[in-house]
Amino acid sequence: MEAFAQSFQDELARLMRWRRDVRRFRTDPVDEALLQECLDAFLLAPSVGLSEPWRVLRVESDAARTAAYENFKTANSAALAGYDGDKAKLYAGLKLSGMAESPVQLAIYCDDETAKGAGLGAGTMPEMRRYSVVGAINLFWLTARAKGLGVGWVSILDPVKLNADLRAPDGWSLVAYLCVGWPETVSKTPELEQIGWEDRRPHLPTERR
Repeated sequence: MEAFAQSFQDELARLMRWRRDVRRFRTDPVDEALLQECLDAFLLAPSVGLSEPWRVLRVESDAARTAAYENFKTANSAALAGYDGDKAKLYAGLKLSGMAESPVQLAIYCDDETAKGAGLGAGTMPEMRRYSVVGAINLFWLTARAKGLGVGWVSILDPVKLNADLRAPDGWSLVAYLCVGWPETVSKTPELEQIGWEDRRPHLPTERR
């Protein structure tokens, strides 16, 4: 396959720089057709053995959203207790979830017991199914950003409780809880970098053997 035009390559690099995790959303609804276009990116993702192990739960009811948000708040309080001094003060001021505002919330699971793919590539490394889900999430994320939507990945959660609250089927493991919607602001600099929590590496560390 021939390389894409330089203009496309430049736009792709710009998209990746502007991808950024979003935690501050407007409450405006997201058009269903637009959301489906973004979700269809999952269908383009690679997966081990072509197993397509991703499963999507749309968290829409007040009960489900409340349970997920309370889950986050409990986990976040526990996480804060693990810091002290200036780091604790900085952590306490972080906005680490858009769950209170984002109009679309998705719980993304891996079906660890899927028969699709007949186990190819997963016999020696079963975790490859979950890595495949992460790859699909990345395609969804970039597609959403290209269309002006923001995505935020909430990892401060108790997955066992969330699974129970969302009645996730046995054999499914939580990979991501995503908030999706229109961002209040956009920036190519991660918010954690902006507030001094951590710096992004300027170069990729590599080693040779």
